[in-house]
Amino acid sequence: MSLVTYRFHAMASDCAVHVQADTPAASTMIALAAEGEVRRIEARYSRYRGDSELARINRVAAVGGTTNVDAETAGLVAYAKACFASSEGAFDITSGLLRQAWNFSGSRLPAQQEIDALLLRIGLDKVTLSDGRLSFAQAGMELDLGGLGKEYAADRAAEVCCDLGARHGFVNLGGDIRVIGPQFDGQPWRVGIRDPRDGAAVVAEVELHGGALATSGDYERFIEVKGRRYCHILDPRTGWPAQGLSSVTVISDRCLVGGTLATSAMLRGRSGAAWLASLGVRHIVIDDLRRCSGTEPLQIMPGD
Repeated sequence: MSLVTYRFHAMASDCAVHVQADTPAASTMIALAAEGEVRRIEARYSRYRGDSELARINRVAAVGGTTNVDAETAGLVAYAKACFASSEGAFDITSGLLRQAWNFSGSRLPAQQEIDALLLRIGLDKVTLSDGRLSFAQAGMELDLGGLGKEYAADRAAEVCCDLGARHGFVNLGGDIRVIGPQFDGQPWRVGIRDPRDGAAVVAEVELHGGALATSGDYERFIEVKGRRYCHILDPRTGWPAQGLSSVTVISDRCLVGGTLATSAMLRGRSGAAWLASLGVRHIVIDDLRRCSGTEPLQIMPGD
């Protein structure tokens, strides 16, 4: 068996496909197909491309109209609506409008009036999906699939690998991981979970024979104002960043599920760990006081 590690950059992230197949050529062919699937999804749902399917939908959302969507898009929106309901409105793919108020490359907090004006046009309950038709009840809305697109792409890339005969390896899209299968000798893949305040330190190591792992945290994009950190994970109910937790990792069958659960837990703040525990999912939570909890063995207890 030949292990190939194929690296590329997509979805604003460093990505890699690790595949074990019979020959290096076979492994590389499978990895290239996985990259192709990631780039297909990025092209369809990027908010940075004027020719994307998401851009087309948002032109309709801007005027409060109705449009037909294909099965893939309808499935993603339906899943997002289920997450919106289960998170009590915290996970909301219409909340991208808040970017207009928040600039994480600066150092200024937005005025409450700016946020309040945007909140009037946010709420996935204002969007209807029925028989492949997507309708916006209010003009000036938009969808942003950034909160689930990368995780969905990781799942799909791994599924492409499996369809091509791969049985050993994993896909890693910027830390969002979907396992194709265990190592050739049956051993698990080991994934280190970083300390959100020290990128060189590992707080836990998770063993994966299959399934997926996704992490949401306050350390990728943030600003600090008067000693307080404001991260890019914004609560669509208030317009303000999540507070109380620094990092949430969820281990589940699918990366898409793990990612949405991790983000929803971040938005619940200090109650996020108890919420994940009540769901019975594997998780690691680090709060803003550097306290760790969860279902996985810890290597380092931050703050000790």
